[in-house]
Amino acid sequence: MTYDNLLKRFLTYVRINTRSDANSTKTPTTQSQADFALTVLKPEMENIGLKDVHYLPNGYLVGTLPANGDFPYKIGFIAHMDTADFNAEGVNPQVIEHYDGGSVQLGQTDFTLNPADFPNLKNYVGQTLITTDGTTLLGSDDKSGIAEIMTAVEYLVNHPEIEHSEIRIGFGPDEEIGIGADKFDVADFDVDFAYTVDGGPLGELQYETFSAAAANINFIGRNVHPGTAKNRMINALQLAIDFHEQLPADERPEKTDGYEGFYHLLSLNGTVEEAHSSYIIRDFEDGSFANRKALLQHIVEKMNARLGAERVELKLNDQYYNMRKVIEQDMTCVNIAKKVMEDLAIEPVIEPIRGGTDGSKISFMGLPTPNLFAGGENMHGRFEFVSLETMQKAVEVIIGIAAFRH
Repeated sequence: MTYDNLLKRFLTYVRINTRSDANSTKTPTTQSQADFALTVLKPEMENIGLKDVHYLPNGYLVGTLPANGDFPYKIGFIAHMDTADFNAEGVNPQVIEHYDGGSVQLGQTDFTLNPADFPNLKNYVGQTLITTDGTTLLGSDDKSGIAEIMTAVEYLVNHPEIEHSEIRIGFGPDEEIGIGADKFDVADFDVDFAYTVDGGPLGELQYETFSAAAANINFIGRNVHPGTAKNRMINALQLAIDFHEQLPADERPEKTDGYEGFYHLLSLNGTVEEAHSSYIIRDFEDGSFANRKALLQHIVEKMNARLGAERVELKLNDQYYNMRKVIEQDMTCVNIAKKVMEDLAIEPVIEPIRGGTDGSKISFMGLPTPNLFAGGENMHGRFEFVSLETMQKAVEVIIGIAAFRH
């Protein structure tokens, strides 16, 4: 099947800057996300024929497609409106039809999408690629998901002969900075299970995520003239380096994959007098996740004991947990998606997400929410791209789940 409005819809969405802001305390964190919801998506949802379209104080735009047959479930589909912390102003996507497998020049820049650097491009020979012009990200994460959900419900409205369950769709804010789902309203959404449409390549079906924590560490030094520093100076930057060197050298993102967890140093800055470092901690298993946090605390205590004062201060907070613990109690939502993909000749790729989705938090709120592919690759930067054919397959999966009967 082809979906006439899918590409047009996607290109419209990605040209709108909806980048979130981790330093903001508002909900959503940027006004552009609210404007996108209220001036673009809400009128479109109403024009398609969705019912009860409403925008909530938590930043979610929600609408309903009533069932037109007898189905046992009410099903939700969720995508996020914000994009990541890379330039999102002036997105000017390129559409490459019948991709030939070679390098793709990104606009007028010196950057190219080269299969030598990105072997995944070879999976898309003959397809239509949407890329950046080399100056911004694309925003496929997650405007692919929004376009796919919108296109699927539009198709169902226009084809009433396809019987389907009640569908609830929700477009939310601030996923990229990890807080969008904190205020998600499960009672208002009112479904039996849901899916985030926020994955990558064709076939991804994910119900395991990292458990995640953030660590912020302050190092308090003592600055004296370096000529008379012996046994007197305490260099806060050196303390930060000493701290980092006590973490396992092979447990970093660039040295791990699969089910291996890591410590990831995000930033380190400061002066001799005071320094600050921030980390994210990731693991799949409860025990090893707890051990990682305990190691940070142990290093802090050991350093302070050696220094004879509280010169290393750790602030540690959990961000989200592995949603497998919730979803594996009832695998209905996963099994339905898997069967639909197989019926569409799509091979399900069931692997853990080395990251998180809004579904991680929403699942722990009592609404099982695995993650479906949306098509984007090389996300969060200038080399991002998506295949139109993969987006079309995502639409078919959404329709198939909505129409699924046991």
